Amino acid sequence: MKKLCYILLLFAIAAFVLYSCKVKYSLNGATIPIEAKTVSVSFFPNKTTLGTPSISQKFTEKLRDVVSTQTNLSLMKQNGDLQFEGAIMDYNVAPVSIQSNDLAANNRLTITVSVKYMNKFDETKSFEQSFSRFADFKANTSISSQEDALLTEINRQLTEDVFNRAFNNW
Repeated sequence: MKKLCYILLLFAIAAFVLYSCKVKYSLNGATIPIEAKTVSVSFFPNKTTLGTPSISQKFTEKLRDVVSTQTNLSLMKQNGDLQFEGAIMDYNVAPVSIQSNDLAANNRLTITVSVKYMNKFDETKSFEQSFSRFADFKANTSISSQEDALLTEINRQLTEDVFNRAFNNW
């Protein structure tokens, strides 16, 4: 009888410990506070002098898509349990891989985004950080002819970095 009481007590303690855990895991490896039900992604304005007008809309929508498809959080316009805000800070085209006669074989488009992430449940998980990514294209083509494809690739990389930093502690 005494042994049965110890087993029941051990089972009750184990159940309590497991029930009181505060972290929720998803299939993609993201760690999301169990209390979090909503997320908001504010519009990321373009603070650069060179970026196309659509750059802000494309980045903001891509980040919203990534967060809504890779988590089970409800997307809100503002005041979510978890919040993303920031701005596109740099849009730069520069030559890379110089070939003969000081001509560039490739150019590089680099975009930098400043992100502020706020976690209402765990302030230690909140951060403010800049993320930069780039894509190269042939120097003999114009940026305007390549820009949509370059932005798609750079935004994929940037939003992956932001998501991993916010939800995977990278």
